[in-house]
Amino acid sequence: MITVECKNVGIRYKTGDLKSIGLKEFVIKKITRTYSVKEFWANKNINFSLEKGDMLGIIGSNGAGKSTLLKAITGILIPKKGTIKTKGSIAALLELASGFDNDMTVRENTYLRGALLGYTREFLDEKYDEIISFAELENFQDHSFKQLSSGMKSRLAFSIACLVSPDIIILDEVLSVGDGAFKKKSGDKMREILGQGITGMLVSHSASQVRELCNKVLWLDHGNQIAFSDDVELLMNAYEEFLITKELPKNHDDIVKLSEAFEKRMEEKRLEEAKSEAEKLQAILEAGETESSIQAAVNILKKNRPELLA
Repeated sequence: MITVECKNVGIRYKTGDLKSIGLKEFVIKKITRTYSVKEFWANKNINFSLEKGDMLGIIGSNGAGKSTLLKAITGILIPKKGTIKTKGSIAALLELASGFDNDMTVRENTYLRGALLGYTREFLDEKYDEIISFAELENFQDHSFKQLSSGMKSRLAFSIACLVSPDIIILDEVLSVGDGAFKKKSGDKMREILGQGITGMLVSHSASQVRELCNKVLWLDHGNQIAFSDDVELLMNAYEEFLITKELPKNHDDIVKLSEAFEKRMEEKRLEEAKSEAEKLQAILEAGETESSIQAAVNILKKNRPELLA
């Protein structure tokens, strides 16, 4: 069952029009005959579809149009061209600081943010303790929101969105909030959510995160769709090679070549690291006492070549 479908989607911004420059500047520019409007297409001809349980990773350099596309899918922006169809309720974490009041307490903000997402008071009463516990804010419930660190605010926003049951969840660079322990917990929570058949979309600059969580990838560059595929390894290898070489692929064959180049690069790196470890091992064996040298060698083998000790 298709839950998200984009067909030939184009999203346009205008710069210099009355809405963006204000009435005063508009009049001045009109009088001086310097008035002009420029169009900027943040997304052009985007095509993909997701089924229930899919997790889409949206990748691309800054300015690729990733966040703009997510805003259109949630209904915040309306495409100038093409169509976007979604099926079911959507929980979106696009701007984590939005929907909160700095002068209200954490407790009050939890209910405020939940209400903005469409949750009833009864539902929030039932889920409140769970939300606060997941966000690790038990000792801050009656503190004003402005006293929280940015990481704490992000954890609360993530917790409110993820401890409910939307049909579609959209995440824009939010799985990187908090410390290492919370990043792991948020990743585990996403796997749990996806295991329930929820459709997800994730914008992330973490290649490892996309590889681990996503079964489909959409690659954007300056608003253009470079590729959409369920071959996650192929696209992520090609994308990581692109980040190094800045060689943008023009077709599928170019993507394959980039992927192969990245795999070769990683293999050469692995061999170089293995050579370095071998040189360290030789130095230890030549310089150390017999017993300590052997133990050091065993430790290195355990770390790098455990199969040799089997």
